[in-house]
Amino acid sequence: MLFLTHEDGQGLVEYALILVLVAIVVIAILAVLGPQIGQVFSRIVTALTF
Repeated sequence: MLFLTHEDGQGLVEYALILVLVAIVVIAILAVLGPQIGQVFSRIVTALTF
């Protein structure tokens, strides 16, 4: 074999890319649904206080 491939850091880069993609999706979901989720918790708090 004349050419040996070095793939030591490849797995780490793939995991980092997946982590970044998941973070972007979570941020987008929170940006869209954040106010609605806040209203639900606000209703729960007001219902629990007598």
